[in-house]
Amino acid sequence: MPGAAGRDTCRECQAALDGPLAKPALEVARDVHARVGFGCASCDGGDPTQEDPALSMSRAKGFVGKITRTAIPRTCARCHSHAALMHKFKPQQRVDQLAQYLTSVHGKRLAQGDSAVATCTDCHGTHGILEVRDAQAPTHPLRLPTTCGRCHADARLMARYGLPTNQLAEYQASVHWEALSLRRDLSAPNCATCHGNHGATPPEVSSVAAVCGTCHALLEELFRKSVHQPLFATMERGGYSVCHGHHRVQRTTVDMLDGAGAVCAQCHQPGSSGARVAAEMGRRIRELKAALDRSDQILARAARDGMEVSEAVLRQQEGREALVKARVAVHTANLEEVLAWTNQGMAVAQTTWRAGQEALRERDRRRMGLAVSLCAIALAIAGLWLKLRSVEANRPGW
Repeated sequence: MPGAAGRDTCRECQAALDGPLAKPALEVARDVHARVGFGCASCDGGDPTQEDPALSMSRAKGFVGKITRTAIPRTCARCHSHAALMHKFKPQQRVDQLAQYLTSVHGKRLAQGDSAVATCTDCHGTHGILEVRDAQAPTHPLRLPTTCGRCHADARLMARYGLPTNQLAEYQASVHWEALSLRRDLSAPNCATCHGNHGATPPEVSSVAAVCGTCHALLEELFRKSVHQPLFATMERGGYSVCHGHHRVQRTTVDMLDGAGAVCAQCHQPGSSGARVAAEMGRRIRELKAALDRSDQILARAARDGMEVSEAVLRQQEGREALVKARVAVHTANLEEVLAWTNQGMAVAQTTWRAGQEALRERDRRRMGLAVSLCAIALAIAGLWLKLRSVEANRPGW
């Protein structure tokens, strides 16, 4: 609870100590709790108005001192599970963090006495706790992967649980981290997006598609209609992760369908029906992209030469949308679905290509007409010049 108004002798004494001993008092100055009146005694107990240590750190006043790791979650929950109190300071704050934590792998192991697992302070800090939205907070989306990695990339610690330590490195090579770190897209997935935060648990194999579907809703819908979904469920394989991986999710390309190292080749042998379908999908998508690129080039050339091709350029957007939808339709594993979009896109590309060709022919006609006009003008000027010379030559006295 918030400490009583007035002096906080805990902070005064701590700040007067030398070196690291003064750190808690210095850090708490920026702590989100201190800003709204919570002091040392709110967590550690005691009477912060007393100068005498025997009184300020009296067990009778509830002084606890250093809180054991196993007691940390319930200590934090004294306030964070108190709905009326939390509503006073942050009405939208959830009050079920402890309940969630107790369902997590961390919480279950802590309940069994394993004090090495993550607790509240491992992720949020101890005395200098910042709001999640603060860019310096260890739980801010940009910093959260590194925060999780402090434990999950620690080989010695993870060896106790038989867990790999490459998750952070793989995630930092993913398209998700690229979006988060380079484009500063804070909505891009981080550890908590897929695993949860307080209730952190590895997604079960059967729920991976649903987890990915929280962001990729359309792709999940298409995948559920595909022949792969029931097959993967029967084999207890995790949907998207079979094709895209777990932490190291790469930017998708048409090369994932066929060719050396194709994702489809993991299951479909060369020459099989599935391999042929994947190859045909890849071929049609490549053809459409090449046709649209070719149209872009001819329209750009026509525009540079001053021709009006804005309508055709606008139509190109329809073709690009068809290309995107063809790539998305791959998740149906249905060739006809892909062909429906590639055929639509090819029709657009052919139309815009012809528009570009016609614009260049019109450009050439105009240039020819201009050349003829210039020649006629030149001949007229030459004729006038000759006529003037003739008139001047016939003047008397010439």
